[in-house]
This record gives sequence, structure tokens and C-alpha cells, in this order.
Amino acid sequence: MNKKIVWSIIAALVITNCLSIVYIALDKTTAEDKSEEMTVEATKPVVASGEEEVVATVGDSTITRQQWLNELENRYGKQILEAMIDEEVVRQMAEKHKIALSEDAIDRELTLIKTMYNTIDHEKIDDEHWKEQIELSIILEELLTKDAVIPEEEMQRFYEENKHLYEIPKSYHISHIVVKTKESADQVIDELENGSSFAALAMEKSIDEFSANRGGEIGYVNQDNGYAPESYLGIAENMKPNEWSEPIQIEEGYAVIILHDTVDAVTYTYDEVKDQIKRQIAIDQMNGTISVEPFWKELGVKWFFGKNE
Repeated sequence: MNKKIVWSIIAALVITNCLSIVYIALDKTTAEDKSEEMTVEATKPVVASGEEEVVATVGDSTITRQQWLNELENRYGKQILEAMIDEEVVRQMAEKHKIALSEDAIDRELTLIKTMYNTIDHEKIDDEHWKEQIELSIILEELLTKDAVIPEEEMQRFYEENKHLYEIPKSYHISHIVVKTKESADQVIDELENGSSFAALAMEKSIDEFSANRGGEIGYVNQDNGYAPESYLGIAENMKPNEWSEPIQIEEGYAVIILHDTVDAVTYTYDEVKDQIKRQIAIDQMNGTISVEPFWKELGVKWFFGKNE
């Protein structure tokens, strides 16, 4: 798949990132504060008669809920509001043009994105959230390409030339903890058996810098994408979801993996992906332009930060 198509799919999913900004920022701040043992005292909301609700105290100073909300609005308000408007615009335009998607189409796109692009932290976004964003992405593409006419022969040729894109090998959603010695790996397993969190141990002990700060998350791995050592695949084949492995010797030392999910191998036929191919070709001809903006004016959107001209 050429770069324009790959980035068009990723760009259409950017709504996910916008809606997650506040969560990520606050989560990161909380983690840093705890690790550095800051002296900020977190308290339950306090409301005195005639006074504002207090959400935190710092020494003799307080932070009120209104101050907190104002700061959130100033930092992220425009981005989040714009994302919310975009979603509603897409839904209203879909209803206007009677565009509806089958569950199979959404599930198929979900499988392709999970196993091929591996660009989103799977532990932070569940399948239902993914499906909602994928539905919006596909509907937007349908709206932008609804008048496009792509010859059948061109779509069939695209399918044959890119058939590997629609052949998904068996894939395993895995996290790992990499340590230097067998003894360290055995200690990791002991702590897991005593109830420790795999993600917490990965952040504390793993020497793999790429995955450690994500709780060991390495996404969906298979024989084609090369995201993990070949030995992981053979071991994951015989594992059950939420089961961890014995120590695995790898180039960097030893690893312990945990299996989250398995996606069986599948090959999609031309008829199953025909509509997707049409959208991809049409968007590529549009120079990869994916935007809700053209529909704001059509629906007469007005918002806090100004009127759409």
C-alpha cells in the first residue's frame, strides 16, 4: 500500500487521539508526581458554604474545580470541541446521504488495522472504541468519494497487485518483559504468580526501551511484520489469553511474554473488500485529502471559537 493510503487511514483515526489528550496528559502528570514523591496532597472534593469546590491542596494553597476546568478548556478545549463537532457532522451527513455500514465491514477494517499498522496502544483503547472511530473514518471516506467512478477493471487490478494486503496471517497480541538474566526472568514470573501486574513489572524491570513505558505492549505480531522474535510466535501458538510464558532466551537476554488475544488467519475476497478498494483509489486520486471541513459549511456549523465561513 502506498504512503498516501496508509497516512489517509491514520489521519482519519486522529479523532481518537484528540479525545484522549486530556486523559493522557493527566495520567502522565499523576505518574510523574507519584514517582518523585511530590508533597501535593490529593483530597476528596471539599465544598464549604458559599465557597468553590476544592479539588486539591498544595501546602496552604488550593486549586478549585473551576480553576481546573478553566485550565483544561484553555489547553485542550478547542481541539476536543472540534473533534466532537467533526463526529456529529459526519453522523448527520451520513444520515442525509443514507450511508450505513455493515458490522462485517467495520470488523474487517478493525482486523486489518490491528494486525497490519500496529500504531495505536491497544491496551488503552478497547474494541468498541476502535469500532466507533473506524465507522466514522469509513463514513467520512464514503462521503468524500460517493461521486467517484472507478472502473471495475481498475479495482480488480488493484486487488490482484495488492492481494497480500488482504491476506492476514495468524497474529498474536502480546506484551513482553525483557531482562538480562534467567534469574531475573524467574523473579518476574514469581512476582506475576503472586499477583503483580504484568504492565507494572514491565515499566519497572524491562530493558526494552520501546515497550517498557507502555507496560510491555508490542501490539499484534505475526510471521510477516517482524515486530517480535520468531520464538515468540511458536510459544504464543500454545498459549491461552492472559497466560504468561516461561523465560524465553533472546538476543538481549531473556523475555517473559503474555498473550492478550489471537486473530486467526484470514484471506479477504475481492467482493469483500471491493468498496474499500474503491475508496482507497478515489482518495489517492484526491491526493489523500481527508477532512470534515467541507461539510461544516453545508450544515451551517457555528461554534464557540467562531463561525465557519
